Amino acid sequence: MITDTIVAIITALQESAISVIRLSGRDSIEIANSLFSRDLNKVDSHVVNYGHIIDPINNKPVDEVLLTVFKAPKTYTREDVVEISGHGGILVTKKILELCLAQGARMANPGEFTQRAFLNGRIDLSQAEAVMDLIEAPNEFASELAISGVQGHVKALIDPFLDRLMQIIANIEVNIDYPEYDDVQVLTEDITLPLVNDFLLDLGKILEESKSGTIMREGVKTVILGKPNVGKSSILNVLLNEDKAIVTDIAGTTRDLVEGWIRLENVALHLVDTAGLRETGDIIEQIGIEKSRQALESADLLIIVLDASRELDEEDQELLELTSDKQRIIVYNKEDLVTTKKEDGVYVSAIKGDVSGLTDEINQRFKEHKIALDRPTLSNQRHIASVRKSYLAMQRAQEALNMGIELDLVTIDLNEAYIELASVIMPREDINVLDEIFSRFCLGK
Repeated sequence: MITDTIVAIITALQESAISVIRLSGRDSIEIANSLFSRDLNKVDSHVVNYGHIIDPINNKPVDEVLLTVFKAPKTYTREDVVEISGHGGILVTKKILELCLAQGARMANPGEFTQRAFLNGRIDLSQAEAVMDLIEAPNEFASELAISGVQGHVKALIDPFLDRLMQIIANIEVNIDYPEYDDVQVLTEDITLPLVNDFLLDLGKILEESKSGTIMREGVKTVILGKPNVGKSSILNVLLNEDKAIVTDIAGTTRDLVEGWIRLENVALHLVDTAGLRETGDIIEQIGIEKSRQALESADLLIIVLDASRELDEEDQELLELTSDKQRIIVYNKEDLVTTKKEDGVYVSAIKGDVSGLTDEINQRFKEHKIALDRPTLSNQRHIASVRKSYLAMQRAQEALNMGIELDLVTIDLNEAYIELASVIMPREDINVLDEIFSRFCLGK
């Protein structure tokens, strides 16, 4: 049982309009009351109160603040919580924190408020992780997925599968303990195996859709490749709507990787502009070209930029051959200088700021992955790994059933599948398959 009271500055410690100090725990209201100019025992919960923080030693005001009491259990941690909003000076914020510590609060550890929310049963493990995902979200799609996780959508996705899996395990366990109830062959072929087959089919769909969740969360690493002076950096600048990369008529201007993020209609891109691929005696440019080749290997999507105003030469052909087995979009730049167009790519004019042909093609390619934003989908890598392990354990159970192996041996894989799946939303040490089975029995059995 948690008995101590924690405190922390929950806004950035820098000069700003306001700063917020949060207390959580059994004594949070008492500690705040010892410092506030009004009696907090007489205020309502979830109501903002105006007053001053008073230093109890010299009885002098430290800051003019707005203080809110949140009484358990309707709080973030399900404990009594107090939030003090003061002027955003670094010195005064630290002073209020020091006073709270002097009155008996303990400095909170990183993530401890959310940890208490989890330990007190307000959120499950997947929701706790979603809080961190929201903080670290690299793009708006990732933020939307994290919000979905905070709202409990991952638990809503996993719970029905746990119920189905527990029903399969329970049927077998009851038959093992009371074999006169069911014929083993009937239980295996007519009851258990069809349930396992359907379970695997549906869980496989969840794993397939998780690819979309990963793409929406992490974005698509997109590398722009091409010879020097075909307009790679100009295209990057137009996409990002800023002069991120230096653009000149001198070949080899880009010596290192230049990166940026962009959100299109259907996907976020982590864009990487590279040094032009060519043979060169410049040692520094050679290093940049080697980095370009490394980026090529790790890319999810390649944008191959060619000069539309010139015929393809040997270097262009080599680049096309080098990337033939990759997901790529061939882009012909300098559309404004040509009258006839090839059909194997899209045309843009970076100098005119028109790359709509490229963005339209990218949006079309990744349109299907927006499904991850429309319904509960896995995107957290730990969740996906746990579900994948559950799927593999279920496959082993399926094979054992098809081979006619003893049912009590099959339950080994079924139990493993359940534990892996349940670990998405709860710690492994809290998972007890037998307790879950017998909790489903009616009272008196």
